[in-house]
Amino acid sequence: MDFASISSSLIRLIQVHGPWIISVVVALESAGVPLPGETILVAAALLAAATNQIDIVVVVAAAAAGAIIGDGIGYTVGRRFGMPLLRKYGRYIRLDENRLLIGRYLFFRYGSAVVFFGRFVAVLRMFAALLAGANGMPAGRFFLFNVTGGICWACVFGFGAHAVGTEIYKISETLSLVSLGLFIGAGSALSIIVRRYEIVILRQAQRALPDG
Repeated sequence: MDFASISSSLIRLIQVHGPWIISVVVALESAGVPLPGETILVAAALLAAATNQIDIVVVVAAAAAGAIIGDGIGYTVGRRFGMPLLRKYGRYIRLDENRLLIGRYLFFRYGSAVVFFGRFVAVLRMFAALLAGANGMPAGRFFLFNVTGGICWACVFGFGAHAVGTEIYKISETLSLVSLGLFIGAGSALSIIVRRYEIVILRQAQRALPDG
């Protein structure tokens, strides 16, 4: 099923359930459930552009609220269960205490960017909040970048789709592929750097997080 077909199905759901379905789908995706949150935002924006059934401001507000709430849930789950599970089962994927500490340190240094820009990356959008919670990102800093990222994302794709029209299908697909490619490339580069300089990064982590 292509992007346009999924969008048509989501538009029917919006027509039946109103803006609530936008918030619910976006929130569940943000909390880690593989649902088409970005697609339903674009579909709702196109519905707003073509008809008077829903207002674009309501669409953007519903998507932003869903993104913020869903990420909050993901962060809370990660904070409560993430690190205990990683400590228990991490050895099966070669994550010992030193590497877990390195993960916490990298999130301590770069977590704000991960939370904000992760909202715009297809795969990372589902896991950024969970990772932030699991790696002990301070709640205040998380919620600041969660709120700003959620609002910016909803405005860019909501108002953008409303203005551009059906051409947004091609733009959104291209952006998703580009962002996914950048995410994979950045992840691979980071993995190589961490492996090569693991001892150095570990010492930095131990200095920055002495209670780690």
